[in-house]
Amino acid sequence: MPIPLHTAARAAKEQGCGRVVFSSGDLSRLRKQNPGRFWVFAALREAAESLFATLFPSDCRLCGAPLSEISRLPVCRACLESVEPVDSATCWVCGERLFGPHPVGEDGRLRCGVCQRFEAPFVRARAYGAYDGRLRELIHLLKYEQVRPAAEVLGGLLAQVLTELLAEMGAEPALLLPVPLHAGKRRQRGFNQAELLARAALRSLEREAAGAGRLRLSTDVLERRRATESQTGLTRHQRRENIRGAFRVLRPEEIAARTVVLVDDVFTTGTTVGECARLLRRSGASRVYVATVARVLKAEAGRVERTEPRESLAHAAGA
Repeated sequence: MPIPLHTAARAAKEQGCGRVVFSSGDLSRLRKQNPGRFWVFAALREAAESLFATLFPSDCRLCGAPLSEISRLPVCRACLESVEPVDSATCWVCGERLFGPHPVGEDGRLRCGVCQRFEAPFVRARAYGAYDGRLRELIHLLKYEQVRPAAEVLGGLLAQVLTELLAEMGAEPALLLPVPLHAGKRRQRGFNQAELLARAALRSLEREAAGAGRLRLSTDVLERRRATESQTGLTRHQRRENIRGAFRVLRPEEIAARTVVLVDDVFTTGTTVGECARLLRRSGASRVYVATVARVLKAEAGRVERTEPRESLAHAAGA
């Protein structure tokens, strides 16, 4: 739990600290030399930075416009309001953008060519918006700049996707599973963005009384057992081979005969969520759905692969 500013300041004074000025290098040395004092200084800096950011907002991190409202998220209202849901025709199963006429199935739903030829391992994959523009930048703020308040906004968008899926599932409760990161990647980033988004989405559903009680979050059922290489430039078959065996179900009894909703930030090619869904089905899950904040749509895939940060490409591995 974060230490209040006045408590941290008093503790620092009792430790014999006067004016506190330190850098990341100073903290690293202090952590090795005096762990007790390190945590006091770290808490003091975190509290001071949080207070300063709240009382003296700077410019919007997305468009650069001056911020006129006090908020933990350094993004202006105009940028947040510019985030819109997918507004074009998409495949009912995988969510891919559809171009031109597509046959309507017996159930009255549109399907892309791939989903017409092959049965997906999940019932349906839904995303709030296209992975571009301000939505993409918001996700980057969370994942690569560690601006955690962005998770609340993105979680609210994810909650809208979950509400739609819950309406299709009927009254049956479901297990909410964030797609796991490899342990090394999680240590490097400090968090799993899929888990942050899932928790934020549940809070949003609870505030809206919109079915949060039918979803139970579990973070210890699915594990990413090995890191994977970037999937950029790989064929569909190569992507499948790259991700094969990367996950395992730790507690199959938890998912036996149950509906599962996989949660992630971005649906890129579907390779990762497809592998997870196949594994969950083999381990006993009755149905698997996929809910993400954003989806890479067909016309955007090449541009995203060319412009995505290196760390993002390495993580994506076909998410």
